[in-house]
Amino acid sequence: MAIIGGGFAGLNTAVGLVDRGVRDVALLESEKIGFGASGRNGGFVFAGYSLGEQALLDQCGEARARALFGLTRDAVGKIRQRIADHAIDCDVVDEGVIWANWFRDPAVLRRRQQLLARYYGVDWQWLPETELRQRVRSERYHDGLYERDALHLHPLNYAIGLAAVAAGQGVDVHEHSAVRGLSREGRQWRVRTAEGELLADQVVLACGGYLAGLHRAVDRAVLPIATYVMVTEPLGERLDDCLRTRAAIYDSRFAFDYYRALPDTRLLWGGRISVLDRSPHAVQRLLSRDLLQVFPQLKEVRVDYAWSGLMSYARHQMPQIGSDGGGLWWAQAFGGHGLAPTCAAGELVASAIADGDDHWRQFDGYGLDSAHRPLGYLAAQASYWWQQAHDILKVRLEG
Repeated sequence: MAIIGGGFAGLNTAVGLVDRGVRDVALLESEKIGFGASGRNGGFVFAGYSLGEQALLDQCGEARARALFGLTRDAVGKIRQRIADHAIDCDVVDEGVIWANWFRDPAVLRRRQQLLARYYGVDWQWLPETELRQRVRSERYHDGLYERDALHLHPLNYAIGLAAVAAGQGVDVHEHSAVRGLSREGRQWRVRTAEGELLADQVVLACGGYLAGLHRAVDRAVLPIATYVMVTEPLGERLDDCLRTRAAIYDSRFAFDYYRALPDTRLLWGGRISVLDRSPHAVQRLLSRDLLQVFPQLKEVRVDYAWSGLMSYARHQMPQIGSDGGGLWWAQAFGGHGLAPTCAAGELVASAIADGDDHWRQFDGYGLDSAHRPLGYLAAQASYWWQQAHDILKVRLEG
C-alpha cells in the first residue's frame, strides 16, 4: 500500500499499520519528512480539535462528542508511550499546558472548566491571577487553567523519529518523491512519481496544507492557512524573568499567542493565522510585537529564527477522515491542533485497513465539504480580522 505525505497524518498511519503487522507499505514525501506544518508548529500535544468543545457537543450530542474527544485523549497517551517505547529524541517536556486569560472576566475560563468536567470527564486546575503570575511573569494575564495531561516537544524531531520507527519495521520511506499522478487500474491504484511507479491496493492521501493535486474532491475540501513561529536567542537567566514553569502557554483570545521554553533557554513563540505565507523577516516583525505585549522585559532580545508553515483547515473545523470505498483514504484538515488528532487519525485509518475496523466512521458527519477557494480565503481572513477586532474591543471595554 502507499501513503502520500510525510507529515504526522501519514507517519502515524504508517506506524499504526506496522504495529498491526502490515509492513508492505511505501510512504512518499515530496520534500523531506516533516517539511510542512508537522515540522513547523509549536509542538503542543493536548486533547481536542479546532472546533471547540461546546460546538462539538452542540453538533454531535453528549455521547458522540465525548467519544470523539476521547480519541484525542487516548492519542496524547499514545504519543507519550511511543516516545518512551522507541526512545524518540524530541525534547519532550511532560509538564502540561496553561490556558492564560487575556481578559479580566473569568467567565470564559469557568465555563470551559465546567464544560470539560461535566461532559468530557476532564479536570483542568484553576490558577488564580496571583498564582498564574508566579508562573508566567506578565501583567497581561488574569487567571488561568492548567491542563496537566498535556506535553510539548520538538515537532520536527518527533516526525523524524516516527519515520525512523516506521522504516525500522519495514516501511519504505521515500523523501523527495513527489507523486505526479494517481489513477485507478482494476482493483488497484497506480501511483506515479518522477522516479517510478507502483501499484497499491490501498492509498492514503495525507498531504495537509500542501495540496498534491491528485484528487479534486480531497484538495478542494481544505484551505491551506499559514501560521507563524519564531525562536529567540538563548535567554539564560533572563528566562526566569518571564517563565517559572515548564508548562507550555496559550491565551484565551481567538487570535491567541502560544509559546514555551526550550531546553537551551530560548523562547519559542507562535501565533496568528493568515492566508499569506510570509517571509521570515515579516514573521519576525509581527511576532516580536506580539511578544513585547506580553513580556516587555524582553525588549532588546534578538530573534534567531522565524518561519511560517501551511496548515489545512476545513469549513467545519474538524478533521476529514474517510474513504471512497475503493481503497482510497484521506486524513487531513487538522487545523492547527494537529499532534493528537493526527495520531488518532493514523490509528483509525490503520485499524480500518489492517483489521476492517469501522470506527473511522465517527467522522462521517465531517466530510469533504468544499472550501470554496479562492473566496474561502477571503472569508477565512475576514473572520480572523473580525475575531481579532472583537478581542481588542473586549479589552478596551474592560478598561
